[in-house]
Amino acid sequence: MSRIGKMPITVPAGVEIAIAEGNVVTVKGPKGTLTKTMHPDMLIKVEGNEVIVSRPSEDKLHKSLHGLTRTLVHNMVEGVTKGYAKELEVNGVGYRAQKQGNQLIMNLGYSHQVTVDEIEGITIDVPAANKIVISGIDKQVVGQFAAEVRGKRPPEPYKGKGIKYTTEVIRRKEGKTGGKK
Repeated sequence: MSRIGKMPITVPAGVEIAIAEGNVVTVKGPKGTLTKTMHPDMLIKVEGNEVIVSRPSEDKLHKSLHGLTRTLVHNMVEGVTKGYAKELEVNGVGYRAQKQGNQLIMNLGYSHQVTVDEIEGITIDVPAANKIVISGIDKQVVGQFAAEVRGKRPPEPYKGKGIKYTTEVIRRKEGKTGGKK
């Protein structure tokens, strides 16, 4: 039995969960609404203020989908109640970020400014010139957007310049020594 899959998901007050035909799960909460289609084989039931995910058989496919489905539903519930946020740090001399309207404008050592538009379901906040906070209710969309922003100038291992997650540790390398032959 999947340890994660067998745990029930407690539904907090103010959150509504609806499961439609074809395992379409809709979660409504104070921060918004999320809809996701789960695998049709999984059995998802709402019992009182808990959601229980079970599998129809001991097939390898069903075993692998069990924990995944439970986690996806749990992430939806958590997203509409608390939301998700990723913090990015901009490191480097002259590297900085600013927000103008719904655009993130960054100086990253290129000959031009790098501009990223805010997408639907995502909020960009720049509390300091070297800090970017990306937040939203869908965990997958927040993570993907943060990865795309980080990809504009990934951190390099010699000086540590670039955009990195605040929790990320950059393994530093030693530069060339210029030894004699």
